[in-house]
Amino acid sequence: MLATATATTTSKQFHNTLLLPHTDFPQRPQRPKDHVQRQTQLTQAIYRWQKQHLAEPAFVLHDGPPYANGDLHIGHALNRILKDMINRYQVHRGRKVHYVPGWDCHGLPIEVKALAQLRQHTPHGSELEAEADPTALDPRHVRTLARRTALKAVAKQRQDLQTWGVLADWDDCYRTLDLDYQIRQLEVFGTMVAKGLIYRRTRPVYWSPSSRTALAEAELEYKEDHRSESAYVRCALSGTTTTTTTATAAEQARAWGVDLPADLAASPLYALVWTTTPWTLPANRAIAVHPKLAYALFEPVDETSDSRERPVYLAATARLAEVCAQLGPSVTPRVLATVTGSTLLGTQYHHPITGQLQSVIAADYVTEHSGTGLVHTAPGHGLEDYEACLALGIPAFSPVNGAGRFTAEAGSLLEGKSVLEDGGQTVLDGLKQRGLLLATQTITHSYPYDWRTKQPVIQRATPQWFADLSSLQAPALKAIQGVQAVPESSTARLERYVANRKEWCISRQRAWGVPIPVLYDMATDEPLCDASTIAHIISVIRRLESVDSWWTQPVEVFVPPAHQNTGRTFRLGSDTMDVWFDSGTSWTLLQAFRANEAQQKQSVSEPLADVYLEGSDQHRGWFQSSLLTSIAVTGRVPFRRLVTHGFTLDGTGRKMSKSLGNTMEPNHVIQGGPDKTREPAYGTDTLRLWVASTDYTRDVVISPDTIARVAETVRKFRHTARFMLGNLDAGTADLVRSGQLPTSPLDRYALAELRSLVTAVTAEYDALAFNKVFQHLTNFTNAFLSAFYFEIIKDRLYTEAVDSPHRQSTQIVLHHILRVYTSLLGPITHELADEIFRHHRALCPTLFPSSSSEEEAPASVLCTPWPTQLGEGVALSAELAQQWQTVRRIREESMLILEQARRNKHLARSLEVELLLFSPPQGSSPSPLVLPTTEEELCEIFLVSNLRVVEDPQEWSRLLAEGGDALWAVSPLVDIGTGGLGPKGQVQLAIRKSRQHKCPRCWRYCSATADALCTRCDTVVRNWETRP
Repeated sequence: MLATATATTTSKQFHNTLLLPHTDFPQRPQRPKDHVQRQTQLTQAIYRWQKQHLAEPAFVLHDGPPYANGDLHIGHALNRILKDMINRYQVHRGRKVHYVPGWDCHGLPIEVKALAQLRQHTPHGSELEAEADPTALDPRHVRTLARRTALKAVAKQRQDLQTWGVLADWDDCYRTLDLDYQIRQLEVFGTMVAKGLIYRRTRPVYWSPSSRTALAEAELEYKEDHRSESAYVRCALSGTTTTTTTATAAEQARAWGVDLPADLAASPLYALVWTTTPWTLPANRAIAVHPKLAYALFEPVDETSDSRERPVYLAATARLAEVCAQLGPSVTPRVLATVTGSTLLGTQYHHPITGQLQSVIAADYVTEHSGTGLVHTAPGHGLEDYEACLALGIPAFSPVNGAGRFTAEAGSLLEGKSVLEDGGQTVLDGLKQRGLLLATQTITHSYPYDWRTKQPVIQRATPQWFADLSSLQAPALKAIQGVQAVPESSTARLERYVANRKEWCISRQRAWGVPIPVLYDMATDEPLCDASTIAHIISVIRRLESVDSWWTQPVEVFVPPAHQNTGRTFRLGSDTMDVWFDSGTSWTLLQAFRANEAQQKQSVSEPLADVYLEGSDQHRGWFQSSLLTSIAVTGRVPFRRLVTHGFTLDGTGRKMSKSLGNTMEPNHVIQGGPDKTREPAYGTDTLRLWVASTDYTRDVVISPDTIARVAETVRKFRHTARFMLGNLDAGTADLVRSGQLPTSPLDRYALAELRSLVTAVTAEYDALAFNKVFQHLTNFTNAFLSAFYFEIIKDRLYTEAVDSPHRQSTQIVLHHILRVYTSLLGPITHELADEIFRHHRALCPTLFPSSSSEEEAPASVLCTPWPTQLGEGVALSAELAQQWQTVRRIREESMLILEQARRNKHLARSLEVELLLFSPPQGSSPSPLVLPTTEEELCEIFLVSNLRVVEDPQEWSRLLAEGGDALWAVSPLVDIGTGGLGPKGQVQLAIRKSRQHKCPRCWRYCSATADALCTRCDTVVRNWETRP
């Protein structure tokens, strides 16, 4: 038995009497042997368990289907992990989650990839040559290849999503190529037909020569630096509507009621037009003017020119200066007369290429802000031109084929030439030869591109199927007002897309898709498209159990009985539906699920989905198509909450692109890249925590440095949990189950801080503000636990007796912190959270009881209640909370002067000192410093062996004067707030060498004599030596 230590006493003698942390929780994550089974448990098993045990009505996050055309990229990781964090949080809150992952399996990207693979393996001279038109291939062959490509991509993507820890039943997914899905889609189409919302029209649509199909506006992206060759072209006016020869300027002027000078009476008269698409000039059918604009007949005067020709031109008065500048640097306009646009209507001109007579027409879209004020009008290549001509009975003309090449209708010189390449230049060359090309100019402007092939598109008149959106706009815009948007600004973006869209081109000229179920009369080419016909076609497809039957069965199979034996013959339509119509009808999946809930006497939830979450590009895509089809069929919006995330950028803020070599593969983050030195394996939790750390409502940055910093945070979380597990033991469970509250003021403060953390983090999870959850967790970990609480409690945990109330109080709090910590991490770093949970449960099994209904619950924190009832009875008053803030502020200041003394070589450890704390009086009467705990605990808090609080200024002055060499550092007066300190809130600190001796066991300077145990340690060691 030792009352005091001998001169040879060393700390090692007492090492085995210390209660140092012990745990088998590893410092680094270790891939368990049962990794595959654990991965399944963390995804499928939890999902299936919660569907059986948690409360209804279910929380529905409806998955927007990604394209099944390749590997998942970092943008997919951002999207799916955000969704998973939402779902895991809802499960942890005790609510059943309905989440069915989906894939968009149709469309051009998949078909193009399939054909590219076919081309690589096709011998020369076979059916598919390098430049062959893929639309001419046997559609059955194309569909087989595309299906195979899509299913292969689905299998690979599904495996990756499980690796990312996405919670779902991976045996129950949806694919837009599934028969039941396609039948529901066809039924939506049939309903819209019955409501008069579907029609067919030959008019200009956006056409992609690179894809050889029509595109909707939602499938366009605009390139701001597109270069076009613009041209100023003159068209000879012919005079009155009965004149067939070119009119002189004087003749035409008299027809318009104005006179010209005699010297120009015999001059020819030309209308000047400007176009940025010279290739459309063969399709010209009119020149448009604005009836209310002023137009001038003018002669371009060039004093430097010796040309004898003196033509007269017609252009908008407001455009003369710009027009003449294009004609030459020294050209000025000599205005001869002015007329209004209405006067020009009906005037004929000679087509600049064919010479045929055509008329000047009126159009409100003509302005005086660009060009010449006279607009070359090609109704086969522009919607505004088409609508202006349609009202006058002028048909659309488009001598361009699906490959974007001129047809024979454009003339032998142009036939076969690409309108976007050599065709346009050939048109200009012909105009120049005929003297009709006055000037050209290369301009840079915004131009639409196919967002898949990244190639420019054209407008081309073709027969297409459209959805009329005009009657859907008002109810859709009204419905949007009731949607909760994250961020709020995204609502306005969706509204703009909906408000500016009058119709939707839903037909595509490709084989891989859902057929537009229409029959065409072979004699008239009129479509047979009504509700009963579509219902019959759907019934046939359902009976044959394959949409492929549209391409494999004879047309007679699909002809409704009412149209059989009538002498009419039909052909099957070859168009397929826009893939946005495919994915946009995915809400039909939820109707049966919600109907089943209603049958189970649960409250009917409206809208169908609680959350739609996708990238910001989906305002023009899936968000919009889902909204419009749902409004058309049900009259309701399909989502309650619309969440939008940005795009992923590299460390310099550039958009990620394989061509730039700046991409980061999600699986390389998890498993490491080929070069593990440059791309180390960080694990799934690092990838997920990166997602949580971002402000996803904006574009987000990812780089190797970013990931390395996040990985360090994951390690910090792990080490924090390991410290807590190492300081708990089997007896902790009994303490917690007894309902005992913490006795230490510090511990009660820690528990109050924990309650505040839960409140804040819960609010941020509810708001889907995961970056703020991340901030709360990292701040609590670093600023409160590591830098404050853990540093303070080590002494009591390691050196006090195992049954010390002081130590047990802290163990109770550590249990609660660990339990909460695990829950708050659970939706984000799920692997780490569940690893902590399993070790915590093994250590304190009675704190995680299993009832008969919970025996099947997977070993996951998600299957336990969210920590809402925590530390009842330990809430801090405002005054007490302020006192603790004062203590922490004093501690910060004490750390500064301790560091100063350390730098001056006065001390090695803070335990060597006595801290003197002075609170000056406030005014005429003293205002004693009010602190929320004892001086003994304050010593622990300030990490010193002795503490003395001084209130008398004279005593303080005496202590400073007597300090001598033992007084190591003095702070200035420090403002630390008013909590307990009167109106000024000032303290002054000083540190001096402790007057007591170092205890060889706890190292605090609390021993009366050298090498002797302090009173506390002496008692602990005595009891330890006499233990049974």
